[in-house]
Amino acid sequence: MKVFKFGGASVKDAAAVKNVATILERYPEEQIIVVVSAMGKTTNALEELLDAYFHGRENAMTLLEVVKHFHFDILKELFEDTRHPIFQEIHNTFVEIEWQLEEEQMREYDFEYDQMVAVGEWISATIVSAYLKHVGLTNKLQDVRDLIRTDNTYRNAKVDWVVSAENVNRYLKPYFADSANKLMVTQGFVGSTSENFNSTLGREGSDFTGGILANLTDADSLTIWKDVPGMLNADPKWFEDTVKLNNISYHEAVELAYYGATVIHPKTIKPLQNKQIPLLVKSFLNPEEEGSIINENSSKDSLIPSYIFKTNQRLISISPRDYSFIAEENLSQIFGCFAKHKVAVNLMQNSALSFSVCVDNQKQKIDQLIEELKADYKVYFNDELLLLTVRHYDEETLSKLLNGKTIYVEQKSRQTARFVVK
Repeated sequence: MKVFKFGGASVKDAAAVKNVATILERYPEEQIIVVVSAMGKTTNALEELLDAYFHGRENAMTLLEVVKHFHFDILKELFEDTRHPIFQEIHNTFVEIEWQLEEEQMREYDFEYDQMVAVGEWISATIVSAYLKHVGLTNKLQDVRDLIRTDNTYRNAKVDWVVSAENVNRYLKPYFADSANKLMVTQGFVGSTSENFNSTLGREGSDFTGGILANLTDADSLTIWKDVPGMLNADPKWFEDTVKLNNISYHEAVELAYYGATVIHPKTIKPLQNKQIPLLVKSFLNPEEEGSIINENSSKDSLIPSYIFKTNQRLISISPRDYSFIAEENLSQIFGCFAKHKVAVNLMQNSALSFSVCVDNQKQKIDQLIEELKADYKVYFNDELLLLTVRHYDEETLSKLLNGKTIYVEQKSRQTARFVVK
């Protein structure tokens, strides 16, 4: 059993979907769970649609039409006969979104987000499954919401591993018990609550879906198919001369993912490490290449510097009004506010009179957080900053990277240097 995860770029258009079929044809004897993300930039488009709906803007239906046309254009390239049942299936799915847009929002933003945005992955899985059948790759389309049970922490749901394992045993394993069944297609990023509402696992959470299913099926491996040749030491959008990390440990991968490396979702590694399941990162453009492998073999960790950039950061500085020290009770209250508003901290630093944090600038959440903090503290912030992390750094490299930049915060350990800069 193998688990393959195909991200948005690997199913972004008709040619990409056809390429998925070509890759799967390379493994005719393998039983494979195929996890797919929403197509291309669909998640971004649905987030824009949700924002219009939630704030009562009149362009919601127009934005939905754009998403619909995008998917139906792909369908028309994949299926010559527009009478194919897939056209009606996708039409019906979009009707469900139209119904949601016609109703007044009854719940908080995060709930509405998961009900609407999670649909993108289901549309993608439905199209990919239908096309694979169309070209002779028999498969079962399995709704992952019947497999992965979560709590109701919408947009960052926590997995109920016990119930999820029971669901996998009930719905997934019997299918693969027949050795003639080779492929199952499902969607990433999504789970369901005990009330059968959609939940999502965090932005870019399809990798985590792959890790969950690999763990619960004791898979031989999880392969993430990317538009890069493997795990690189830097994002090629930022650096021209990137280096592939051929073999790194789970520990090193967790460090890189935590700091913001976009190749792997931070939560993906733990369920794999728990059962010693290797993670492969391979190129869907050149599937014959070896790519990178992440496993327990820490002796292969590279000391090549790795660079991670997180853009659109906000640095928030919090100080007591009476010049008293920032003490444990202050930090407890401050972290309570961050937890209440579901704001994750990317970097923190404190002095006698201030506590500074760097966060992703999710404006709606951050503005509400700052207003609450202002009731008890002086709060200052800077926007449009860059959080730069260098793993296995050297001073010469740091000097080049920081040349001409204004440094707001600097932190160094033996292995890692981090800077908030502009």
